[in-house]
Amino acid sequence: MPEGDTVWQTARRLHTALAGRPLVRSDLRVPRFATADLTGRTVLEVIPRGKHLLARIEGGLTLHSHLGMEGAWKVYAPGERWRGGPAHQIRAVLGTAERTAIGYRLPVLELLRTREEERAVGHLGPDLLGPDWDPVAALRNLLADPARPVGEALLDQRNLAGVGNIFKSETCFLVRATPWLPVGELPSPERLVTAAKRLLEANRNRPGGSRRLSVYGRKGLPCTRCGALIRKGDQDDRPVYWCPVCQSGPTS
Repeated sequence: MPEGDTVWQTARRLHTALAGRPLVRSDLRVPRFATADLTGRTVLEVIPRGKHLLARIEGGLTLHSHLGMEGAWKVYAPGERWRGGPAHQIRAVLGTAERTAIGYRLPVLELLRTREEERAVGHLGPDLLGPDWDPVAALRNLLADPARPVGEALLDQRNLAGVGNIFKSETCFLVRATPWLPVGELPSPERLVTAAKRLLEANRNRPGGSRRLSVYGRKGLPCTRCGALIRKGDQDDRPVYWCPVCQSGPTS
């Protein structure tokens, strides 16, 4: 599932392509909204909210989408071939005279009133890359269940929004704790919030796939800090990576 930095980049790309221009093409290929026509309306802005995307459109409407595991938004110039996948995977087409945005394999796509956005994203904790970021509230959320493993607490978007499986492993590495350590046993737990924020901030302007990772995806390779071989495990059916020397705590 995309991390918050990827969603932030996607929102910026869509905003640059669509904002301030009227739509000349609109096609929502989901049954509930198949008859909705946004043609003629101006896209006001596209913003991220955690791992969610909100395209605000003239007339008090918002197109809410989530990338899930395999979703993507691609932007094309006039006449450019659409290469994001076969036509049956297209869920949304939003086109201006200059650019066309295509949403592929979107598990969540809904049109709602802008005033009702909280119905879709109101459950989220403070957004690590958003204007609502509140480290005190994020820490309070994380510590609400002190017995919960650090890795699980970080992935719960109700605690803080934006951390995915990659930055879960990377954040745990930075605070020198395994993902299975109960969050209440972590010394100076505020370091979790600081580390997660630093990671997403550092990567949000990097092109996709160019992240500098210390442990994730590096099973069997030497730790960048101590040289021990990185290990790979499983937490809630997701891969997790850690250094057996630098990180303290349970390993399952």
